[in-house]
Amino acid sequence: MQQEQLQTGDALLTVNNIEVIYNHVILVLKGVSLTVPKGGITALLGGNGAGKTTTLKAISNLLRSERGDITKGNIEYRGNNINELNPSELVRRGVIQVMEGRHCFEHLTIEENLLTGAYTRRDGKAAINKDLEMVYNYFPRLRERRRSQAGYTSGGEQQMCAIGRAMMSKPETILLDEPSMGLAPQLVEEIFGIVKNLNEKEGVSFLLAEQNTNVALRYSDYGYILESGRVVMDGTAKELRENSDVKEFYLGVSDKGRRSFRDNKTYRRRKRWLS
Repeated sequence: MQQEQLQTGDALLTVNNIEVIYNHVILVLKGVSLTVPKGGITALLGGNGAGKTTTLKAISNLLRSERGDITKGNIEYRGNNINELNPSELVRRGVIQVMEGRHCFEHLTIEENLLTGAYTRRDGKAAINKDLEMVYNYFPRLRERRRSQAGYTSGGEQQMCAIGRAMMSKPETILLDEPSMGLAPQLVEEIFGIVKNLNEKEGVSFLLAEQNTNVALRYSDYGYILESGRVVMDGTAKELRENSDVKEFYLGVSDKGRRSFRDNKTYRRRKRWLS
């Protein structure tokens, strides 16, 4: 299945058949292609080690810091090849990554962390303060903790800070890596709800890498499933939620009802895409 309706002028980001190798030896991505449309939330799904984070780092050009290289294919943003741009140049073009594990500056306050996101901006203090107020409106908890050192805040507050810091760069597209990791279910719902609001009210497009397939498909428009560095399935969120393989292998539900974790791990029914 292909995302036919998004291969036209409304595609912001296009990944074209990329191959990624680490240390000149380890092949991690094997012909990955995907499209992120303007104004949408696109989910990149799969288990640990499937290649989700590597895909995001290939787009944001953070691979080289880990001795990784795109050896085939190319990545385009608004129709322009971005393979050779450095991460700061991509931020200026409106593409920013929120890293897995949040990575706040622990010794800085929440507000100082947020303001670091505006480092590349040149539109003046008034505009930055306006956007800071916008971030606080979306994340009221950050307003309450604005003077607290980030290292002394909770995991959920640090995740909010990381997303808010990205918003301070005035992004057009956010690459969001595993936002649910290590968070309680109630906080996960809260954060995904805010992501949805940022998408709908601020017009920010998201490419969301997430292991929690259930919650990701409830908040996204389109999804790609990665396994062992390959895209094995894609479709609208509704199509993927209703797909029997996705239900069984990613949501833990079969046609006979909910499966136990032990049954799910043994893969009693072979995945059709591996046949």
